Amino acid sequence: MHDFFSPTFSGYEAFERMAFYGIQSNLVNYLTSQLHEDTVSSVRNVNNWSGVVWITPLLGAYIADTYIGRFWTFTLSSLIYVMGMILLTMAASLKFMKPTCTNGICSKTSTSQIAFFYSSLYIIAIGAGGTKPNISTFGADQFDDFNPYEKNLKVSFFNWWMFSSFIGALCATLGLVYIQENLGWGLGYGIPTAGLLFSLVIFYIGSPIYRHKIRKTKSPARDLIRVPIAAFRNRKIQLPDNPSELHEFDTQDYIRSGKRQVLHSPAFRCLDKAAIKHGNGGDSKPPCTVTQVEGTKLVLGMALIWLVTLIPSTIWAQINTLFVKQGTTLDRSLSPSFRIPAASLGSFVTLSMLLSVPMYDRYFVPFMRRRTGNPRGITMLQRLGVGFVIQVMAIAIAYAVEVRRMHVIRVQHISGPKQIVPMSIFWLLPQYVLLGVADVFNAIGLLEFFYDQSPEDMQSLGTTFFTSGIGVGNFLNSFLVTLVDKVTGRNGEKGWIGDNLNDCHLDYYYGFLMVISILNLGAFFWASSRYVYKRETKEVNEGCVEMETKALDTSLGLHA
Repeated sequence: MHDFFSPTFSGYEAFERMAFYGIQSNLVNYLTSQLHEDTVSSVRNVNNWSGVVWITPLLGAYIADTYIGRFWTFTLSSLIYVMGMILLTMAASLKFMKPTCTNGICSKTSTSQIAFFYSSLYIIAIGAGGTKPNISTFGADQFDDFNPYEKNLKVSFFNWWMFSSFIGALCATLGLVYIQENLGWGLGYGIPTAGLLFSLVIFYIGSPIYRHKIRKTKSPARDLIRVPIAAFRNRKIQLPDNPSELHEFDTQDYIRSGKRQVLHSPAFRCLDKAAIKHGNGGDSKPPCTVTQVEGTKLVLGMALIWLVTLIPSTIWAQINTLFVKQGTTLDRSLSPSFRIPAASLGSFVTLSMLLSVPMYDRYFVPFMRRRTGNPRGITMLQRLGVGFVIQVMAIAIAYAVEVRRMHVIRVQHISGPKQIVPMSIFWLLPQYVLLGVADVFNAIGLLEFFYDQSPEDMQSLGTTFFTSGIGVGNFLNSFLVTLVDKVTGRNGEKGWIGDNLNDCHLDYYYGFLMVISILNLGAFFWASSRYVYKRETKEVNEGCVEMETKALDTSLGLHA
């Protein structure tokens, strides 16, 4: 039966990622070439849509964890997703849905055409909000953690899951973007729509044999409100010197309920007042348990790490926006009759990840494990730090390449927006490859970190720290692009970002991103040095309990 789960769930992920990246990777070109938007507006609109796609999983995860469960949240959301894809395919296929062009002169895009196109995009975003946080966790629910055989299969499931995600993205950036630009946008959107429908049919065929995990808490996010309120109510009461005097259930109670007990930590000591025994006086409400308090502390600690991931997410947003527009100005000829689509360079991000993941797992982790004694090789926060450093290197190279491009423009006296700079598009390759390598450390590392550190009853909601960080990073990039354009382009001056990338200062903007990335790296080192990892108990045999902790290494100031 388990052999059926991996291809069913992973197949959906492959087609869904192909659909998403088939839209995102080339959307900026569709907006400028088909809807005739200017560069700044197209970049802003791509970032805004991407931001919504990545931030709506917060709502989807909350609905799943609190109300209707993962399966039904995914089921309803997947139907919305497919409906959005069908509408988007119609918008790109039907002639009356796009501006008409005669002898190179195109009519203005009508309000109804714009409304229909963007409605389709945001219907997809709403659907993604319910599918993204629930399909992987629902897939993982099919494996029993207390069964050694199934636990090993679960590891294999996540390997296939990530592999299928990469394959979907690779098919989109290599195949779909070429089809969109050479065979038609409608066909380029229709293929992943058909694939998505096929994968859903296979998924629902397996519905009778799926396992449905029972929620152990009706409203797991309620503690995030209850704990601060209780702590504030007890603010004038002195904390006991010994944390064992705080209110907590007996360990056997956790074993019987199947839940894990989270042990006390010294972080955010003010919240410990929520667990003071008899701290409410005549109030009939019982005090919070240490486990409830520690769950709130974990979320606050993760929120601090989340904040310093926003700038890296902003750098990532360049792959599908300014990097693509930059590539359209360069020589893309591979032969006299074939030109590589600028968005296809994004495939090198995926390829570098596909090559780097096994190298990381088979060589880097064992090598570092021998040196540090950490089963992961390096700690989760150290892994993020390495990724952020590589990302700074990538944006520094992007800045240097853009300086080179501007030099060639000056030497060749190029000024027109349609003129091709005599410089190969493969000059951009190092920045794409480095961002892919960085993603092996920070993107996969962030997903692992937020899942691992989330309170037990909020793991769907916890993993949305990862997706929401990408979403807010896109919104931040949209804000920065708009702000920089208005500030640098006022009074008729040459702006840093403009419709004519051959007559602006994109190098200045990349330099600006490099500076704030370096500053953010310093903020990350500060935040990670103060993070305290989760410590919890787990049942290992009947009546036996052991403590499970991630505190394995404190080198480089990044606590394990």
